[in-house]
Amino acid sequence: MARGRPKRTAAEPISPSIRAFEAPLWAAADKLRGNMDAAEYKHVALGLIFLKYISDRFNERHAEAMADPELCFMAWEKDWYVAENVFWVPENARWEYLKDNATSTRPTIGELIDTAMIAIESENPTLKGVLTKNYARPELDQTKLAEVVKLFSDLAFRDQHHGQDVLGRVYEYFLGQFAIAEGKRGGQYYTAGCVVRLLVAMIEPFKGRVYDPCCGSGGMFVQSEQFIEAHEGGRNDISIYGQESNPTTWRLAKMNLAIRGIEANLGSKWADSFHEDMHPSIKADYILANPPFNASDWGQERLQGDLRWQFGTPPTGNANFGWVQHIYYHLAPHGIAGFVLANGSLSSQQSGEGEIRQKLIEKDVIDCIVALPGQLFSTTQIPVCLWFVARDKSNGIVKDKKLRDRRGDVLFIDARNIGTMVTRTLKELTADDVATIADTYHAWREKGGKYEDVPGFAKSVKIEDIAAKRFVLTPGMYVDQAARAPDSEAFSDKITRLTATLKTQMERGNVLDQEICNQLKKVGYGW
Repeated sequence: MARGRPKRTAAEPISPSIRAFEAPLWAAADKLRGNMDAAEYKHVALGLIFLKYISDRFNERHAEAMADPELCFMAWEKDWYVAENVFWVPENARWEYLKDNATSTRPTIGELIDTAMIAIESENPTLKGVLTKNYARPELDQTKLAEVVKLFSDLAFRDQHHGQDVLGRVYEYFLGQFAIAEGKRGGQYYTAGCVVRLLVAMIEPFKGRVYDPCCGSGGMFVQSEQFIEAHEGGRNDISIYGQESNPTTWRLAKMNLAIRGIEANLGSKWADSFHEDMHPSIKADYILANPPFNASDWGQERLQGDLRWQFGTPPTGNANFGWVQHIYYHLAPHGIAGFVLANGSLSSQQSGEGEIRQKLIEKDVIDCIVALPGQLFSTTQIPVCLWFVARDKSNGIVKDKKLRDRRGDVLFIDARNIGTMVTRTLKELTADDVATIADTYHAWREKGGKYEDVPGFAKSVKIEDIAAKRFVLTPGMYVDQAARAPDSEAFSDKITRLTATLKTQMERGNVLDQEICNQLKKVGYGW
C-alpha cells in the first residue's frame, strides 16, 4: 500500500445544504407518480428538473447582458446564449411563464409543458427527440403537477455552489432513487456513484479522449468532469465519446450531460456498440464502462470474424469477453481502461472464456484487478470486480507523474472486506475507501511510488505465477491472508467460557419456546 502519501480527494463531499432538500424534494415530487410505474414517471420528474435548469441558465445569461449597457441589446440575440452553451428558451417555455399559468384549466399545465418542450427542441437541434412531451396525459394528475411546478419554483437551486452543480446533484439523486425503485432495470442507466468515483480516481482521466461504449445515463462522464475540475484542470482538456443502445436511457444521458454543461458526442442516435458502432475509429486515452453483466442474447452469431476479436471469439451465451475485447480495440497506444464485470469473468473456463482470458494475460494487457465488496449495487446482488487494462505497460505519463515499467506484473487488490452499510441492503465505499484503493494502485504503477504488498489486501504478482493457477484472476487466490493476532487465551479457559455461553443461550431459548407456546394458547393454537 502507499506509504506516506497524502490521500487524494476521491470526490467532492455533498454539501449539507444540498442533502437538506434532496429527500424532501423526492418525497414531494413522488406524490405526483400515483399509480404510474417508476420507469415511466422517471421521465416526468427528470424532464421537469431539466426544464427548470435550462430556464434558470437562460435567465442568468439574460441578466448578464442586461447588466451591461453596451451588451443589453444582446439579451434578445440567440447567439449570445449559444456562445456559452446555454440553450435558447422561447418565452412560452420559460419557467416563470409556466409557473404563472400553472393553475389555469385551459390549457392545462401539462399542455403548457408539452408545448414548452416542443418549442425548446425546435430551437435547439441537439435536443431533438430527447425531451419528454406527454405531460398532458390523463393519468397525470394536473393539480399535483402544478404543485410540483410550484415546489421546483420555490426551491433555491443556487447557494454557495454553482447552480448547475446543485441542480445536477438533485438530478443525480433522482436517478439513484429511480434505480432503486425500478430494481434490476435501473442498472441499465445507473452505476453506483462510489464505483464510478473509484474508477475515475484510479485511471485519472486528466487530458485526452474519454469513451464509454455503454454509457447509461452518463455517470462516468459526469465524474470525469468533476475529477478534472477538482484537480484544477478544465473541461476543454477532455473530449467525451459515448454510446447507449437503450433509447430512453440515451435520452437520459443527453439530458444529464446537458444539465451539467458537458459537451459529448453520444452518436447521432441510440445504437448497440457491438452491431452499430457509432465511433468505429475512436482510439481513446481513457475508457470507463459498466457493461451489462453476463448478457446472453447479444447477437454473437452475426459477428463471426469481427476485427475486435483479437483474443478469440466470445461465447454465444455471455458477452463479458465481447465487452473486454471491444474496449481493448478502442484503446489508444498508451490508453488505460477501467470497467466493471461480474466475478465470473475472473475464473470462468466455459465456452472458450478461459482461453480468451489466458491470451489477454499472456499479451500482458491486464494491469490491475480489484475485487469489490457485495451489495454496492441496488439493482443486483451479483458479486463484481474491476478490470484495468493497458495497451502498453512499459511506460507512460499521467499528468506530470511518470509510470514505471509494469510488464510482467499484475496488481491484485482484494477490497471485499471494506465499505460501509448505508441501508439494510446497500453498502457504499466511503471517500477514504476509494482513496485507499486508488492510492495503492498509484503507488504500484508510478515510478518512485512507495508500494508494498499488504497481506489480506494487495499483492503484485508475476504472470508466470498466474499461469501456474490456470490463468485465474481472482484476487483472493493471490493476496496473502493478513496475519492473525496471537490468541493468548488458554484452551481450557476458552472451552469453559464457550460452554457457559452455550448453556446460557440454551436456557434462554427454552424460555422463549415456552413463551411462544403460551401466546399460541391464548389464540387457540396451543399444544
